[in-house]
This record gives sequence, C-alpha cells and structure tokens, in this order.
Amino acid sequence: MTPPSPDTPDAPDAPASPASAASPASYRVWAVPGIPEVRDGDDLAKLIAAAEPSLADGDVVLVTSKIVSKAEGRVLAATDREAAIDAETVRVVARRGTLRIVENRQGLVMAAAGVDASNTPAGTVLLLPEDPDASARRIRDGLRDTLGVRVGVVVTDTFGRPWRSGVTDVAIGASGVRVLDDLRGGVDAYGNPLSATIVATADELAAAGDLVKGKAEGLPVAVLRGLPGLVPGDDDQTADSDGADGARALVRTAPNDMFRLGTSEAVREAMTQRRTVRAFTDDPVDPGALRRAVAAAVTAPAPHHTTPWRFVLLESAASRTRLLDAMRDAWIADLRRDGKSEESIARRIRRGDVLREAPCLVVPCLVTDGAHTYGDTRRDAAEREMFVVATGAGIQNFLVALAGERLGSAWISSTMFCRDVVRETLDLPADWDPMGAVAVGRAAQEPRDRPERSVRDFITVR
Repeated sequence: MTPPSPDTPDAPDAPASPASAASPASYRVWAVPGIPEVRDGDDLAKLIAAAEPSLADGDVVLVTSKIVSKAEGRVLAATDREAAIDAETVRVVARRGTLRIVENRQGLVMAAAGVDASNTPAGTVLLLPEDPDASARRIRDGLRDTLGVRVGVVVTDTFGRPWRSGVTDVAIGASGVRVLDDLRGGVDAYGNPLSATIVATADELAAAGDLVKGKAEGLPVAVLRGLPGLVPGDDDQTADSDGADGARALVRTAPNDMFRLGTSEAVREAMTQRRTVRAFTDDPVDPGALRRAVAAAVTAPAPHHTTPWRFVLLESAASRTRLLDAMRDAWIADLRRDGKSEESIARRIRRGDVLREAPCLVVPCLVTDGAHTYGDTRRDAAEREMFVVATGAGIQNFLVALAGERLGSAWISSTMFCRDVVRETLDLPADWDPMGAVAVGRAAQEPRDRPERSVRDFITVR
C-alpha cells in the first residue's frame, strides 16, 4: 500500500492520466517507512528526518497524533478508561450506552475525548497532545533545523462525523499550512458569487495522508508533495510563526455552532444550561425563534386533552412600554397602600428593570376551557391546580426551547399580581389569566455557575 519514497525531490511520479496531465494542479502522497517505536522524550523531527531525508520545500508532513502523544509523555496508566475520559471532558454533547461524544480540553468534539486504548501497552491509554498546534510547530521547526527545508506539518487524528458513516482523519494541529481556504468574495466557473465557501484544507490534507498511512500498518507519517501554495513562506502574513494560526481555527465556536444542541441528550443539556438572565443586549430577537419556542411549549401535557396555553408576544417597544408603565403604576399604588416608604418603593420597582431591558416580552396566559366543574370546593380547587401545573409545564418547555435557540430568558411573576391591569392594557379576553412575564433576548454576559445540587436531596424512594 505504501509507494516507495522518492530518492530526490524531483523523483518521477507514476505515469499521469490524461486528465491529470492536462491539469496544472496535482500532487502525490506517500507513507514514510522506517519510523521506529516512539517513546517519551523522542525528538520526532529527527526521527522523521532520518526516515525521509529527501523532504523538500513546500512538502506537507502528516503526523498521526498517537506518536506525538507518545513523544510528549501523554501515556497514562489507567485501569479505568472511563475515568480518563471524564478527566479530559469539558462538556458531554451526546451519549448512547457507553459511547460518549464530548468536547475535550483541546476544544475538539469527538468520541471518548480522544482517549485511545489502542497502539499502547495494556493498562495504559493515550491522551491527545495538550496543544497540537504547538506540537506541529515544534516538528516543523525541528525539520527546518535538521534538513534546512520549509515544510508544513499537520497533526492528525481519527474522527467520526454526524450524518456520515465511517471515520476519517482530520487536522487537530497544524503549522506552516493554510488550514482554511476562504473563497468568499470570489466567483465560481459560471461567474456566480461565492458567499459562504470556506474549504477545510488541513482536513483534506489529513484525509489524503490517511489513505496511505492506513489504520493498522504501523506507518504514522506521510508526506504530500505538489501543492506548495498551501505552505506559505516565512514572510507570508498568514504563516503561523507566532502561533496565532493553526488547526484551532477549524474548531467552530459556540456562537456559530448551529448544532451545539440537537439530540435528546442535548435537550437535557439545554435544560441544565438554562439560566435566568438579568441583563440583555439590545440585539433583536428572531420572531421565528419565538414561534418555534411556542410550538415546543404547546406540546406539554394538559388535563382532559385541553390546550390551556396562550402566549402574548410583545415584539414592539411601544407595546412593552405601555404594559410595563401600567403595571408599575398599579404596583406603586399597592405598595403605598401597604405603607412602604418611597425609597423602598423605588428599590422594589428597580427589580423589574429586567423586563424593560429585554428586547422582547412574552406574557404566558392560562385558559381553563374544558375544565370540569364539580360543585365541590376541594375538587374544583384541585381541577384548577391541574391546569396551573399544565401551564407551568408549557412555560418550562418554552424556556428550554429558547435556550436551544441560544436565547436567554427570565420568567418574572409580576403580571400575576395585576391581572386585570394586564388584560385591560393588552385587550385580552376576561378568561385569560396572565401567569407572569418572560423577558427574552441575548444574554449580555455569561451566567454565573449554578451551585452544585445533589440529586439525592430531591429523591425519596419507597
């Protein structure tokens, strides 16, 4: 499977097909034989240079992360691989049985946090390099010092991919290589503008190397030759000599990750990550996101096959101001009747500022159409409680769905204390009971960590 390494940089390639002969862009890739078993402290650059002394300017060296981990002492004695995965995990993205897809310390989303029990002695596991981009830079610098060549280096690892069967190698570290090729602003062969195309070049290089390295042949290094444009010169401003670039640029950040939440496991993540937001940006709220959240809300359980939820969306500043001013006046009147001082009243009123700062306000309402009337105080009270519980379930669905839309929220009970004022101001039917107000928008800051709660404190088993 491994073609012989060329003796010189201009060694002839295999005969070209007519198509490739006519194309100015072509490359060849080969695995490097002769890399010995790597141990802690080994100099990978010297091992690669000894096995492949004919490296040339513009080559890309593709190095399997396993040997990088071994050279950097990332071999861990571990009788329990699961504990090692726990230690490397920042966030669980999905779980099915014993399989976990997680975000690890390097920011990579992958199975088992990259903890590998293969190609390592029994009783040990391999962890990924702590900083794969720095690892790639060290190998690149070492090859330049040893052989005097300007090469790119990509550290690779094996990933599965959502919606696609099978695994492939991708770049987890890079140095001296254009990791992304941003084609936005250009045009295609028909003159159509390209507005969203960014090619993950480093991942394509990693996959090309994996075709010749294989998964079990003991060939951890490959070389790709023929695409020198992907290896910028030392004076190129896109080069990563200062560490500012690298494969880290391939990791999609949370605000741009459309699929950060999306499985049943992610629904649990949305529930646990939901926080009450007290400060919002002035970014507008997507009306479609609100309606999708309402669609989730009305799937909640309800008594007697009823639909006891109504959501009043105050999407204009005028409607929000009109309601909040009326509520404020009613609240001040109540507090004065209670004998509160003007200073105390002002302090309490300020607590409601979160509703004014939010770019959108939602008033969930309870309707009891379909409720049974028994003519018995106890049973009639229990009947209403069922509908109140169902409304709370709908509002919880609404809040979780907002979190899935990356929107913050705060459920404030204030409208429950002046329902007549709310109904009159918003021109609502007399049988709609406002059940608080939900402020919606983008959180202005990261929420504080929630205090740890022991599930055992909330469970009683009989």
